[in-house]
Amino acid sequence: MKPWLRDTITSILAVIVFAILTGLLYPLVITGISQVAFPGDANGQQIHLDGKLVGSKIIGQSFASPVLGKNGKAEEKEGELVTEPDPRYFQSRPSATEGGAYNAAASTFSNHGPNSVKTKEADEENIKAYLELNKNPATKTEYDPGLSVARIPVDAVNSSASGLDPEISKANASIQAYRVASVRHLSLATVDGLIAKYTSGRGLGFSGEPGVNVLELNLALDRQTGGTS
Repeated sequence: MKPWLRDTITSILAVIVFAILTGLLYPLVITGISQVAFPGDANGQQIHLDGKLVGSKIIGQSFASPVLGKNGKAEEKEGELVTEPDPRYFQSRPSATEGGAYNAAASTFSNHGPNSVKTKEADEENIKAYLELNKNPATKTEYDPGLSVARIPVDAVNSSASGLDPEISKANASIQAYRVASVRHLSLATVDGLIAKYTSGRGLGFSGEPGVNVLELNLALDRQTGGTS
């Protein structure tokens, strides 16, 4: 056999063997190990309720309700439902993902610098929305009597790097607790207790800040009040 032909056959066989090893066998082995050792993490830490998938522990989502028009029907804009934050629920960190907020298929950040006019406009809009959401429509006063622009946590104004942060800060949750407690007719102590239950510590004990998982907290609230106010 000619040397060039032998080398060609050897190269082809090497490509086939390593393609099978690294492209098929290795992924199958790792997938099998992860399914046995870490099934929750391997499957995206999905959360089910009554057999129905309601979200993931590690992916932020919207907690909104449709805006109803004068005819009692849900309003639409450009073929999509118009929604507003549901005051019964803790609200997630603002999202700037492609294709709409909290789009898990397009995790991304706004890509606007801190001095960008668009960043300034988005921040002002988020501040305005946060103050409006946490104001009692009946009394026109804040649910949290000490709430002011200066007290609004940064995670209630800026989106995260992924746009899908599943957690909010304890400061953010503490402010929203006044609204949720009032709307759901629960004591503030009860809501604060649930916040504490679903607050995780720092990573490895020292990295980052404690965070409150919004989805788990809201599901716990629904269990407490039957999903109603």
